[in-house]
Amino acid sequence: MSEKTALAKLRTAFFTGLMLLAPLAVTLIVFVWLVSQVGGTFRNYFFFWVPSEWLGNPRLALVWDLLSTLVVIVFTTALGFVSRWVLGRFFGEYAERFIEGIPGIGAFYNAVKQIVQTFGAENRAAFSKVVLIEFPRAGSYVIAFLTNNSGGEASERTGRELVSVFVPTTPNPTSGFLILVPREEVRVLTMSVREGMKFIISGGTVLPGDNGAPVEIRQPVAPGGVGK
Repeated sequence: MSEKTALAKLRTAFFTGLMLLAPLAVTLIVFVWLVSQVGGTFRNYFFFWVPSEWLGNPRLALVWDLLSTLVVIVFTTALGFVSRWVLGRFFGEYAERFIEGIPGIGAFYNAVKQIVQTFGAENRAAFSKVVLIEFPRAGSYVIAFLTNNSGGEASERTGRELVSVFVPTTPNPTSGFLILVPREEVRVLTMSVREGMKFIISGGTVLPGDNGAPVEIRQPVAPGGVGK
């Protein structure tokens, strides 16, 4: 191996190590500078009760600066949480009251708010499955949501295995009917809860997996005739 080749390898290794150490060195320098600036400024205010021979000891200066910096960080974070909660809640309620007072828009805002609150992330888990039941009469079906696999006392009183289902109204699914249905009369569908919500809110115009093809509605066959 020639001397030039060995020197080139050493130089490459040196710069490679330098590139690895440079970010760490810069980070350490910036960290020490921030600690000395922040901690050094507030050290005497936070630790006035500490004996002067300890607080003024040069060997412990970095320790006191670091502790002061931590106190500043904790205080700033706590202040941010408090101000965000108080101010955010105050201005949020003020803006909400203002919107609710606008004719027309207020009613629409309340309707959307009810939908979001009812079927938000916290309450959406209550609807485990989309089911199909006969309602309000035999032979007429509605989309509903299974809310409980047990009928509780109602099952004991009737002697039948009942389940709880929620039948929402269209197009506002925040209202509806809670029905206890025999388990054998409930048909579980493969559509997701989100797809079921879209189907109900859209009045049946948005179907799961709909490709946009028109739906053919056949006329009932009249007695003695042929349907169109």
